[in-house]
Amino acid sequence: MNNTSEKSTPSILDRSRIVLAHGGGGQLTDQLISEVILPRLGNETLNELDDAALLDSGRLAMTIDSYVVDPWQFPGGDIGRLAVCGTVNDLAVSGAKPLGIAMGMILTEGFAKRDLETILDSIQQAATEADVRIVTGDTKVIPGDGIFITTAGVGLREPSIKLATRYIQPGDKIIINRPIAEHGLTVMLAREMPDMQTVLKTDAAPLNGLIDNLLNAIPDDGVKFLRDATRSGIAGVTTDIATNTGYHVMLQETDIPVDAHVEHAADMLGLDVLEVANEGVVVAVVKADVADKAVSVMRQHPYGRQACVIGEVQDTRDGVCEITTVIGGRRIVHKPYGEQLPRIC
Repeated sequence: MNNTSEKSTPSILDRSRIVLAHGGGGQLTDQLISEVILPRLGNETLNELDDAALLDSGRLAMTIDSYVVDPWQFPGGDIGRLAVCGTVNDLAVSGAKPLGIAMGMILTEGFAKRDLETILDSIQQAATEADVRIVTGDTKVIPGDGIFITTAGVGLREPSIKLATRYIQPGDKIIINRPIAEHGLTVMLAREMPDMQTVLKTDAAPLNGLIDNLLNAIPDDGVKFLRDATRSGIAGVTTDIATNTGYHVMLQETDIPVDAHVEHAADMLGLDVLEVANEGVVVAVVKADVADKAVSVMRQHPYGRQACVIGEVQDTRDGVCEITTVIGGRRIVHKPYGEQLPRIC
C-alpha cells in the first residue's frame, strides 16, 4: 500500500520543486536566484550578487552564509572552522577587514555535548587566527540529526577599493594562491568512505591576512577582482568572469596546481577538479604589469606558498571560458549545472 503522506525526492527536471542541486552554486543556483528570489527581493544592493553587500557608501561590508556540511567533522577541520573561514573570506574578497561575526546554531536533539565543545573550540581557534570575534548569536534545538550553523559577518573597508568584474580588461592575469579541490574531495571521502585512510585534508583557511597583504602591496587599482572559489570551484568563478565581462577567459591546465593525491581521488571518482569546492582558494584578477609582484606577495604568506598565474583575459567578445589542456588541446569550461558533491559546506 502506498503511503501518500511520504514525500518523494523531486526530479532535477521538475522545475516546480527545489532539489539538492539548487544549493550547489552552479547554473541551477543562478536560476533559482534570478527567477525566484530577485524578482521578489531584489534591490540595488542585492542585485550585485557579491559575496558581501557594500553599505554606507562602501565603507561597510556585510555577508551571511549557512553551513550544513555532512559529516560535520573531516580531516583538517570541521563545520566550526568552515563557518568562520567562509565568513571571513567573503568579507576579505570584498576588500573589507572583518569586525565581528554573528552566529546562529541549530542543534538537533541528542547531539553530543562533547562534539559541540569540539566545534566551539574550533570556532574560537579559527576566529583567533583571523583576528575576529564572535560577538552575538542564537541557539535552537530541533528533532533530527547533526548541527547547522549560520554566520553573518560585518567588516570595514576603504571606499576607494574597486573590486568587481566591471573593472576587468583584456590582458589582465588570473591568479590563485594554492592547489585546488582539496576541500570537496576531503569531505566526500570522509562521507562515503569513512574507514579509508587518506592524506587529503580540507584547505579551509582564513584568507584575510593574505588578501590584506596583496591589496596593500598592489595599489592604484592593480587588483581588479577577488573571489573565493567555494561551491562550483574555480570553474564557477572563471566562467562568471567570462560571462559578466563578455571577454574570453583562457586558462592553462598545466599552470593550475593540483596535488597528486587530489588528482588521483578525482580521477577515481570521475570528478573534474575545476568544479570541486575549495575553502581556502582565492581567485584574483590583476593587471598584467603587477602579476609577478602579486604572485610574489602571495607566496610570502603561509596560505599562498604555491600562488601562480593560471590564465588571462583576452580581447575577444564571446563571454567564453576555455582551457588549454595538458596535451595542447582546448575545451570549453562550463559552470556546473548542479553540484558534484552535495553538502560540502
